[in-house]
Amino acid sequence: MEARTTSPANPDVLTGIKHLYKAIHAGGVDQRVLSLVHLRTSQINGCSPCVFATVQAAKKAGETHERLHHVAAWRDTPFYTEAERAALALAEAATRLQDDAPGVTDEVWDAAAEHFSEEQLGSITLEIALTNFFNRINRTVREQAGKTW
Repeated sequence: MEARTTSPANPDVLTGIKHLYKAIHAGGVDQRVLSLVHLRTSQINGCSPCVFATVQAAKKAGETHERLHHVAAWRDTPFYTEAERAALALAEAATRLQDDAPGVTDEVWDAAAEHFSEEQLGSITLEIALTNFFNRINRTVREQAGKTW
């Protein structure tokens, strides 16, 4: 499969994305949690370039192969903290909104709120939304895995 476009992104869009990332990282959430959220969201959406780039960046930041390889099965493994599990559950619920899926229930939100401040929840929510944004663009234009950003 080939990418549908090779045009670079609009510079104004890139500037906006940089501002969003600045806001996400200002929220005080551990980068490892944000990487896990980005990875799980991208797995759900089948976004191979985001999965590839996130794994590469997380490995460079010291994340283990064991944890990265098991994100898709995080509920059934001992490799994640309760806070990470709450963030992953939030990522899944916020990403799976189609066909009458319940979305983010009070139970999911409350579990995340036990581990993260309101500001941190805002950062995690924005990370999920931005990841879904990237995933949809990449799937639409058939961006290929192999690049890092």
